[in-house]
Amino acid sequence: MPKEKIAIAIDESLLRMIDAKVDSRAFPSRSQAIEFLLRSAMQDELLKSAVLLLKGEHQAYSLKKIKGESLLSSQVSFLKANGIKDIHIVTQKSKFYKEFLDEVDKIRHKNGIHMLVHEQKSSGTANALALVKNYVSGNFIAMSADLHMRLNLMALVKKHLDAGKTATMGLMMRSEPAQFGNAVLDGDLIVDFQEKPKQSESKSYAVNAGIYIFSQGIFDFLRSASSLERDVFPRLAKKGELVGHFTRGEYRHMEE
Repeated sequence: MPKEKIAIAIDESLLRMIDAKVDSRAFPSRSQAIEFLLRSAMQDELLKSAVLLLKGEHQAYSLKKIKGESLLSSQVSFLKANGIKDIHIVTQKSKFYKEFLDEVDKIRHKNGIHMLVHEQKSSGTANALALVKNYVSGNFIAMSADLHMRLNLMALVKKHLDAGKTATMGLMMRSEPAQFGNAVLDGDLIVDFQEKPKQSESKSYAVNAGIYIFSQGIFDFLRSASSLERDVFPRLAKKGELVGHFTRGEYRHMEE
């Protein structure tokens, strides 16, 4: 899309805030930072909510220490630093459930952030996400809660807003893609997705990093679906509604 060049006067303190975004490499230039912030303000698309998807048997991973704090606390700090004010955790009861809820309370009070735990009765990541339909509005983040990551989240958000699709998936390159969800791309568009295919059936080395940006349209794709990975993402890919963005930074899967 062609862009118009304009001259504007900006308050010095506001310009310093914009330059801080550029210096942090969230954006490569002032103009892109200003465009993103204006679009967010005009369209009320700035993300404020995040959903953490956590299997009951993985609650122990959330309690593991990462650099002196629990994985869950580290995730909340990461999201809060990126402007997230509302966090929903979807999980199931387990032998660690009470300890997990105690950790949630501690983190909630420490960070002064809204955190709500939703108890999931049926299995499946699509079923888990469907539980928060009435709690999130606009675009929102969803991520696997057994991951430690430090990446450029604003770049992922920008990709989603620019593309205007239902979902944007964070991607990584892996030499053994059969262990992950396998994405086939045409430019930035994911045109095929397979969850943990056999090694001989892997079609690319681009894999699902476990972090996503969704629009409200995602809830239409959750009907009659159990798994995001096996049901929803392949359907989104066929409809041309799934975008990929390669992430860089710290990444650790707690199962590894």
